[in-house]
Amino acid sequence: MKVLIAEDDPITLDAIESSLRAEGFTTLTARNGKEALQSWEKNHPDLVCLDIMMPEIGGYEVCRQIRATDSRIPIIFLSAKSEEVDVVLGLELGADDFVRKPFGRRELLARIHAALRRAASRQPVPHSFKMRDLIIYPDELRAMRGKREIELSPREAKLLTILYENAGRPVNRDTFLDRCWGMEYYPESRTLDQHMANLRKLIERDPSKPEIIETVRGAGYRYRPA
Repeated sequence: MKVLIAEDDPITLDAIESSLRAEGFTTLTARNGKEALQSWEKNHPDLVCLDIMMPEIGGYEVCRQIRATDSRIPIIFLSAKSEEVDVVLGLELGADDFVRKPFGRRELLARIHAALRRAASRQPVPHSFKMRDLIIYPDELRAMRGKREIELSPREAKLLTILYENAGRPVNRDTFLDRCWGMEYYPESRTLDQHMANLRKLIERDPSKPEIIETVRGAGYRYRPA
């Protein structure tokens, strides 16, 4: 497994690299956001540990650019920024986890292993898939209904992918929260419902009578193929 560590503080970078190598990982390092993107494009790591405050290109923008073409690689933010708004922004951009500095070696390793397990458990996502009259391109963050293009956020694309993977079966709330927000960060109970309501407005012909995203009372949500 190759892990890309993007961190501008040399002491922190060396400590993380030593810990990961001792655990058997191959490590790639970058000291700014530009180097991080170049290494990601060239070396295709299995996971990215990404500092937020970096020279050249900040961590949020690095995450945004990676997610524009790769919706599956696990991304973990490492940051001294600990306000809820910082965590939410990172996760909204498509990160899998957010680790606050200072952190311990065992905590970071546990988070990395958990992110890799979640990534390995996901079924391969096709380049495109059809849900009723909608064609979704998850890696391109868009959907098409006829000639009309609908832009999707990384989280919206992931929600639709989970529903498609489980076509015909209800998906419980914990599954959505785990895969879309990360096990260590559960948002308020209404956040998932709000995201689903907004997604219905985007993709349903009549959001008041949804055909793609069906609510299953007491169980979660389901996509029922026609």
